[in-house]
Amino acid sequence: MKLVLNFFMFLLAFFSFSNKSLSLTNYQIKRFCAKEKRVSLCIKNLQEKRSDLQKGKLIEIPVTLKNGN
Repeated sequence: MKLVLNFFMFLLAFFSFSNKSLSLTNYQIKRFCAKEKRVSLCIKNLQEKRSDLQKGKLIEIPVTLKNGN
């Protein structure tokens, strides 16, 4: 019984994680880059990363932290 449960959990985990990823829309990129000093450079970089992501290449993702204040 434990073997069946482990197998089911494995299949559930295997099929729940897919290779699909959602990329940012142009509007989201512009809204994100509005806070940056060099807006046009930020937009260009994020659009290139989105293109690479859609082609299946690995990219670095910047992480921004929102302060609760």
